[in-house]
Amino acid sequence: MRINREIRVPKVRLIGKDGSQVGIVNTTDALTQAEQEGLDLVEISPNAAPPVCKIIDYGKFRYQMTKKERDQKKGQHQAKLKEVKFKPNIDEHDIQVKVKRASSFIEKGNKVRITCMFRGREMAHPEIGYRVAQRFIDELKEISQIEAQPKLVGRNLSLVLAPLGKKK
Repeated sequence: MRINREIRVPKVRLIGKDGSQVGIVNTTDALTQAEQEGLDLVEISPNAAPPVCKIIDYGKFRYQMTKKERDQKKGQHQAKLKEVKFKPNIDEHDIQVKVKRASSFIEKGNKVRITCMFRGREMAHPEIGYRVAQRFIDELKEISQIEAQPKLVGRNLSLVLAPLGKKK
């Protein structure tokens, strides 16, 4: 965004300080008019033919723009990847606690990585880990969808669940 003397085109479409259309004028005339009013000449739409310039207070304009950007960012939710870890010989109550924790993450709009960690001889029976992972999927299927299928990488079995829709 260019202001005052940075505007190097011969003619501009000028908008006055009250928002009224002045018309197409020479850039030097627009600059002198802005200086007489004690304001800045700001290029609003540089790609138009001729470029659109407005007589405004540039500091106030920048403040309003940053405020608007901040408000837009405030409404967004950055989806994070949360993780729930367990071992294949997990107890029933512990599964329920982990499922409840994962569901709270999903309801907040975050993705959840479910990881089953195998140690020692547990690697001889990976199907036990797959069964527990499938149990997690079944418990959370109403509020989530599988983004990455269960996959055994090294000593860890992991899958990713994502929320179904937008959070309310």
